[in-house]
Amino acid sequence: MRSTTADPSATTQRAGGGRHATASTGSAPAPASGGGSGAAGQAGAAAADPLSARVDALGELLGLSRTRISPDALAETGQLLERLGERRRLSLDHTVVALAGATGSGKSALFNALAGLQLSDTGTRRPTTARPIACAWHPDGAAGLLDRLGIASQDRYARRSARIPAPADGAGRLDTGAGAVDPGTGVLRDARAGGAPGEGGVPDLAGDADPRDTAAVAGGFGGAAGIPVDDDGCPAGSRLDDFGGDCCQGPPADGASLDGLVLIDLPDHDSAAPGHRAQVDRLLELVDVVVWVLDPEKYADAALHERYLRPLSGHADVTVLVLNQVDRLPGDSADLVLDDLRRLLDEDGLAVGEHGDDGAVVLAASALTGHGVSDLRGVLAQIVAERTAAGRRLAADMDRTASRLHPLYVGEGGAGLTDPAREEFIDRLADAVGAAGAGQSAERDWAGAARVACGTPWGRLRGERTAAGAGSPGPRETPTSPVRRNGPGGTGGSIGPVASRPLVGEAVRGLAADAARGLPAPWAQAVRDAARRGGEGLPAALDGAAARAVPGPPERPGWWSAAHLVQWLLMALAVAGAVCLSAIAFGSIQLSWWVPVAMAAAGGLGGPLVSAGCRFAARGPARRYGQTAERRLRDAAADCGRARVLEPVAAELMRYREVREQFAVVAGTSSTSSRAPYARDSHPMYSHSHSYE
Repeated sequence: MRSTTADPSATTQRAGGGRHATASTGSAPAPASGGGSGAAGQAGAAAADPLSARVDALGELLGLSRTRISPDALAETGQLLERLGERRRLSLDHTVVALAGATGSGKSALFNALAGLQLSDTGTRRPTTARPIACAWHPDGAAGLLDRLGIASQDRYARRSARIPAPADGAGRLDTGAGAVDPGTGVLRDARAGGAPGEGGVPDLAGDADPRDTAAVAGGFGGAAGIPVDDDGCPAGSRLDDFGGDCCQGPPADGASLDGLVLIDLPDHDSAAPGHRAQVDRLLELVDVVVWVLDPEKYADAALHERYLRPLSGHADVTVLVLNQVDRLPGDSADLVLDDLRRLLDEDGLAVGEHGDDGAVVLAASALTGHGVSDLRGVLAQIVAERTAAGRRLAADMDRTASRLHPLYVGEGGAGLTDPAREEFIDRLADAVGAAGAGQSAERDWAGAARVACGTPWGRLRGERTAAGAGSPGPRETPTSPVRRNGPGGTGGSIGPVASRPLVGEAVRGLAADAARGLPAPWAQAVRDAARRGGEGLPAALDGAAARAVPGPPERPGWWSAAHLVQWLLMALAVAGAVCLSAIAFGSIQLSWWVPVAMAAAGGLGGPLVSAGCRFAARGPARRYGQTAERRLRDAAADCGRARVLEPVAAELMRYREVREQFAVVAGTSSTSSRAPYARDSHPMYSHSHSYE
């Protein structure tokens, strides 16, 4: 067995979240002051409890996740939250320790050895323990804990004194004469006074009985054997040990006590009786510390390691392993078995406290001979004195839950919408409503209107006659713009852009895929669902927005009117020249022939030249007009996409951000580390302000 000594600084070091492995019978830390300070001390301890923030964050996490994650995946977490609340509301001055083990491991014998009384039945019949038995030291306030554990009233016992009747005929043989069980109530009563049940439904044991009383200790140390005794009931020159169990030599330690311990003897976890294993599994979730009682035959049982020790590997600080029945091992075989046990625990991932390190305590003991029982009492005394086992157990449960929930709340890589993804989505919507084609069409319309306004009069007349003869098919639709003419026969009607449904669907799916990249599966699905819901009504909304964004007829700039007037003047000049030339030819007037020729040439050639100049001058304004029309249509599509798709997706990503931050608190990690995956989404998502030229 590993030899250990208590560290006086253990209580101080406990603030770091760990616990030293063992304490010896030589010295033990003083019990925590104010163990019975009541509600005021307990409220102050709860206020300073660092676990509170994690518990609150877990509640927030569940509230934010219920509509995004299946109830089955969160059921166990909800149960943990209930257990956390229940345990924190009950006495924190008591530590609930369970003795668990397989059939025949000697749990009940070790339970009796620790209690100093024959409380739990032992024997060769299997299983022997059919229901949990509880013994509480200083039981005031422990009734609520026992009610939570579901311990029957007839199976509750209490010790109000650390003085335990001395065993007779060897340190491991307990005297059963110190108390008797009432067959009608199952309550252990004082052999001298027939003591009544203790406060809170916990019957008092005969701990106050004087060990020298022959009625209480028949066959034990004291008068019945005729051995001289001191005031503590032990033989002359000896005393009760620090835990009240054995008479021993040497000076007493300073104040080691089991006050506040609630010890539970559990049924066998591998029992063949129906319901025993389920009962053990339920109680193991509720106790503060588990003492696994192993025996040399079953310490390597796969059922123990795979079902319990491996899943609870994160609970090393609230786990004690006792290799019982070492009296059956010859020579140094106990050390070999302990080494092999530590090897198995290392394979299970359960840290073992060695050389003062934090981790599980591993001891060797024999309930039959008493070997190692005092070491186990010392460990329990230290755990009880520190009053931190409940918090460490709850913190370990939180760690285990955080590890199980990790895939539901933490994805791979960065999460969020990037600027390129948003721009690509807007570009696809603009293509769906034909923004580029509409801009080109508007540019052509403006240039055509300038050509008509600034063209020669006879050119306009020729164009009108040609259009009338051809039936006026109207402006030609461009293949780059999904634009249709709604007027009868394609003429005289309004232009209504119709969004391309396939392009809209592709844009929505692409955005959802980019936004969901790197998210855990439930949150990725929530983002995709938000995008899909917004995309259902997006095409119709784009139709309406695009129709409202189509520009009206181009406004006539002033220079169009001036060019129009010049064209008529040039036409008049050409006509005047032609008339003069005809008159000269017929001899009606006497005028040099070159004058009318010059007039006709100036008027005839000046009109096309003015028209060509106007067309060149109209290129810039026409291009700007087309760009403005394209921008208006693009902005209209972007506004629809933001309102129906981008904002719902951003809301889901913000919800995930909040959830991730809460999960970081639950997991006990730094809040700054939880923000790293949002670097892609840390700036303003978009702006609603637009200007139109």
